[in-house]
Amino acid sequence: MFNKALAGLAACAALAVLLNPSHSLAQAPAATPPAPIMPPSLPATHVLDLMTAEGSAALGAQWKVSDVRIVEVPAIPDTVTAFKTTYNIEPRAGAANFDDSKWPAIEAKDLSARRSGGHIAFMWYRAMLTMPAKIGAFDTANAVAVLNVLVDDYAEVWINGDIPRRSGYPSPATMQGHNMPNRVVLSTKVSAGDKFQVAIFGVNGPISVAPANSIWFREAKLQFYK
Repeated sequence: MFNKALAGLAACAALAVLLNPSHSLAQAPAATPPAPIMPPSLPATHVLDLMTAEGSAALGAQWKVSDVRIVEVPAIPDTVTAFKTTYNIEPRAGAANFDDSKWPAIEAKDLSARRSGGHIAFMWYRAMLTMPAKIGAFDTANAVAVLNVLVDDYAEVWINGDIPRRSGYPSPATMQGHNMPNRVVLSTKVSAGDKFQVAIFGVNGPISVAPANSIWFREAKLQFYK
């Protein structure tokens, strides 16, 4: 009898998810995102330019890109709004295990290519960065590694499926300002073979202006500090 009741409850829960996809587990944010780490302000010991073939190749990185669609979804409950629907984005590609295998691959230099249709527009950029033991003569062991990206106009940076952030505190992975760099600490003590799944969400802005501009990288670097 208990098993039948439990099965009935499970079926009802599954039906609720189907009828209201905005409540599905796949849409739920991380309960506790990783806390941000403030990057060093001193000059870097070594800098790798990820917008060059040599720089990305040093980390085994293959950049992939995707345009983003704005899709209509049901409005959330228990809030004051004049509308029954609101908007989300597709794809939602921040997760570490997101399947980007069908996305077009681009050369590192093409991070600077102007993309999107402008106005209210977004782009995804993804790459897996694998830390080598050495970059040229530089020994990466135990270094602090900082990803420095400047996307025109804004960016949010996901690392291994999360945006490091803390409400009320500076969080370099989130939007920093109009054409301001995101400087995200990947590790405070690098080891050879460390992997970092990077997903960068580029935004055209200011959003309320919706300018007829494109989305592109002004710079993408990996900075090491010892």
